[in-house]
Amino acid sequence: MTTLNLIGLCGSLRAASYNRMALNLAAASLPDGATLTIADWRAVPVYDGDVEAQGRPAAVQALREQLRGADGLVVCTPEYNHSLPGGLKNVLDWVTRGADQPLAGMPAAILSASGGPLGGARVQYDLRRTLTATGLLVMAKPEVFIGNAQTKFDASGACTDEATRGFVTAQMAAFARWVRGVQAMRAAS
Repeated sequence: MTTLNLIGLCGSLRAASYNRMALNLAAASLPDGATLTIADWRAVPVYDGDVEAQGRPAAVQALREQLRGADGLVVCTPEYNHSLPGGLKNVLDWVTRGADQPLAGMPAAILSASGGPLGGARVQYDLRRTLTATGLLVMAKPEVFIGNAQTKFDASGACTDEATRGFVTAQMAAFARWVRGVQAMRAAS
């Protein structure tokens, strides 16, 4: 069995983001035979069609190539004003433009963390719509919403809540199965 190469996108750039902590937890919770690398998109500029017409910026091209080599995508994002953070949407806009976009047909999983009780539930519905529109195969369940995240991670970023660890571990196990299932369907066709 080959190792699954998964890429993570965090919707927050903050080093101490609860979503970064949750994405790190997802990486640590993967079953054997799967790895997750968190992509750095800090250098991706605001999308501009005039810039694109002159050639993709190096940061965009590097991210596209990193994504192209992945077996699946895990997105963990905060909710800003009941929707996606602008930076994350911008990254998705850049990497999904053109016929050679690297995410079409790729399996994806979503999770979110928030200081509020809903755990970013509203952003997940907008993100699911956006990812599906760009051709990703978004896993429907299990969903992970980490509410009151400030009570579930310590200052070092470690998850201190057993239930949260269990939810994330179950989601990552299901996602690994989902990715392998998509790969098997492609191999059979």
